Amino acid sequence: MKSFKADYVFPVCADPVKNGIVTVDDFGKIVSVTDDNSPPTQTPIETVSGIIVPGFINTHCHTELSHIKDKISAGGGLINFIKDILSFRSAGPGEILEAAQAADQQMFDNGIVAVGDISNNSITAPIKAKSKLYYHTFIEILGFLPANAEELFNKALATAEEFKPQSTSITAHAPYSVSKELFKLIKQHSETGTNLLSIHNQECEDENKFYRYKLGGFIDLYKHLGVDIGYFRPQARNSLQSIIPLLTNRQKVLLVHNTCTNLKDIYFIKRFDRKVNWCFCPNANIYIEKRLPKIELFINQGFNITLGTDSLASNSKLCILSEMRTIQQHFPSIGIDTLLKWGTINGAQFLGIDDEKGTIEAGKTPGLNLITGMDGFKLTPDTKVKRLV
Repeated sequence: MKSFKADYVFPVCADPVKNGIVTVDDFGKIVSVTDDNSPPTQTPIETVSGIIVPGFINTHCHTELSHIKDKISAGGGLINFIKDILSFRSAGPGEILEAAQAADQQMFDNGIVAVGDISNNSITAPIKAKSKLYYHTFIEILGFLPANAEELFNKALATAEEFKPQSTSITAHAPYSVSKELFKLIKQHSETGTNLLSIHNQECEDENKFYRYKLGGFIDLYKHLGVDIGYFRPQARNSLQSIIPLLTNRQKVLLVHNTCTNLKDIYFIKRFDRKVNWCFCPNANIYIEKRLPKIELFINQGFNITLGTDSLASNSKLCILSEMRTIQQHFPSIGIDTLLKWGTINGAQFLGIDDEKGTIEAGKTPGLNLITGMDGFKLTPDTKVKRLV
């Protein structure tokens, strides 16, 4: 066993412990959380400066896109970003695997213990099978033509088989890239068993323009791709409001990015019996669209909020602490207590691993991170994370 003493321990499930001491066994399982007024332990104590927090949960990543790092210019908007992804994503298996392996190690080094990862194929399956991180892989389907729905869905099922026995589920990519027929097949699949959903949501204004009026950049995108979307009719409401009725009420749904989600969208969701969770990836939002979601609108609305990094195609690094720092920089009223919940237990609850991860409690194996360089309880440009366990 070993013990760590810090200025504060943030269990997340309880109040911070000043001069807290965390003891773990050789397998990383929490034995106890105490303070320096407790009876002395026989275990040697390593004293560190900073705060100790649970390992981070990254609920949205694309490790299979890691080889595109630094290839796409920042700030070009989502439509151009999609075009660039399609141009750059094809690469040799060796290049893709090497970059994905490095991304996996980077997340480990940055104190991430679990990942909700988007995959369109099974190339990352061997890396995830050997990883020190917990992965749940979302097998993502894209297809806006109704005639292709069944073929694409069956292909996704086959991809999921290639990941077994790893944890996977079948999910839609985004409202603008998935037909109503394909949404219905995913819903039917989700009515039995467990099938977590993770959907890119309202990343740009053009997505809402497309659904409301059939105008904007997505018309040009489909022309660019040579896809005839003549069948599609405008819905006279935002994309999120259009697809919510197509989603199952039996599974947890993670809506990711939410850059252009407004209060009317949030209130609309409340009228439906859906298990909605929100995920924010602020650094990717800035990288792609040069803007952030109105995060404060989502607080105290009764929904679970999580954090993600998106991919290295749209981010300089895979680090949940960096995402927290960006949020606090732009929304200073959001404190460290809230950010830690978003980056730990909330993500663990969404992924269904909160019995082991997300909080520092006896019997759990959450991983331990040391955060240094804070100004009191405020994150600063000098704030860093070091993995302890």
